Amino acid sequence: MAVLPDSRPDDDPRPRTGSACPPEVEVRRSTRRRRTVSAYRDGERIVVLVPASLSRAEEAEWVRTMVARIERSEQRRRRSDEDLVRRARSLSDRFLGGLAVPESVRWVENQSSRWGSCTPGDRTIRLSVRLQQMPQWVVDYVLVHELAHLVETQHNDRFWAWVDNYPQAERAKGYLQGWSDAARGGPAEGSDEID
Repeated sequence: MAVLPDSRPDDDPRPRTGSACPPEVEVRRSTRRRRTVSAYRDGERIVVLVPASLSRAEEAEWVRTMVARIERSEQRRRRSDEDLVRRARSLSDRFLGGLAVPESVRWVENQSSRWGSCTPGDRTIRLSVRLQQMPQWVVDYVLVHELAHLVETQHNDRFWAWVDNYPQAERAKGYLQGWSDAARGGPAEGSDEID
């Protein structure tokens, strides 16, 4: 197993993605693997599985190919801030009677203990980029939750009545709680909240 560091020399064969911080790549060679090469994202790292019989040059080529493939796939799945605004307005119309119209909705990377947050005063909503890897119905739930704060700022009965208009609210809450528990290695109080 080889772990390739983030800081790379100019002759490093891995692709340059143009991002400020290229992904860490871990290469795992397997004697059982004969012909297939596969890769997957594991947090911030991309793991590439290759046959042990590959030469270093073949390995480098496969690493380039597989990292590029994963990054293209992730880019296609990423939703833009403009998409979020459109989606939020649609969800407001469907589940909040059109009363919750945000000024802006955007993805942020600085929310490690919250799924989303809302500032009712300036009508802004922020969603954790961690949600980008989750199903759309979960993202929609977090959006509805944050939109409800534009109608009712406190987590009171009126607030939860608005949120519960979203038909998959309980399922999404369970999904997020399960995801959070698994990421922590077990249940814990007070983290990965929606605010």
